[in-house]
Amino acid sequence: MDYLVLAVRFLTIVPVPGREGTGLGALGRAAWWFPAVGVGLGACLVAADHVFALLFPPLLGSILVIGLWKVLTGGIHLDGLADVFDGLAGRDAERRLAIMRDSRIGVFGATALVLCLLILTGALDALPAVRRPAILLLAPAVGRLAPLLIGPLFPAATPGQGAGAAFLDGLSPWAAPVSVAGLWILATALLGPWGGLLVSFALGSVLLWAVFVASRLGGLTGDALGSSVEVCELATLVAAAALTHLRVI
Repeated sequence: MDYLVLAVRFLTIVPVPGREGTGLGALGRAAWWFPAVGVGLGACLVAADHVFALLFPPLLGSILVIGLWKVLTGGIHLDGLADVFDGLAGRDAERRLAIMRDSRIGVFGATALVLCLLILTGALDALPAVRRPAILLLAPAVGRLAPLLIGPLFPAATPGQGAGAAFLDGLSPWAAPVSVAGLWILATALLGPWGGLLVSFALGSVLLWAVFVASRLGGLTGDALGSSVEVCELATLVAAAALTHLRVI
């Protein structure tokens, strides 16, 4: 349970008692719990969405759900997304990594944050009430599967340096296949056969994102891994909104 405590403390601002796993690669070993923490986060969002639907009009309720979502995670992955977009403006890999290490946010990062939050809110607001609980339960879990999926496929951009390299060192190559299978089963149970398509689209999107980012940085960093969570969550909600608009699910 030490690694579950570490996973909850790293991925959320929820204070949990107990001793967390420590040592080199501890976060990578805790990654087995990432999708489960995502399901727990999703359950909180489902409950909050139900309360907000009783108290507020639909659009305001969607804004509050997205706001709560990002507050509960401490904005950790939004920070990674902003850093990556700022860094991608650099002229070469070395300069891009240097920009990403700068704590200040630039225009590309700020624009990425605004667009991400707007698209998330619009996609959630477009979902019919009957589908919102399933999507809100799935999206955080699928998002937290993203680092497990792309981690074993790409090298660290700065080997032996930073949280990203330490995460990759401790990450098991079996974590992703096991978690994908589990989330496929959950998605199918919630949404029928199209649930698997939804998960596949989200994971396919994050793989393309990882290929692009790794090609620009020479590998993955902690910020790149964090950004993959946001990209995967965004892809899940956008795909769900499209499928419901087309009356597929």
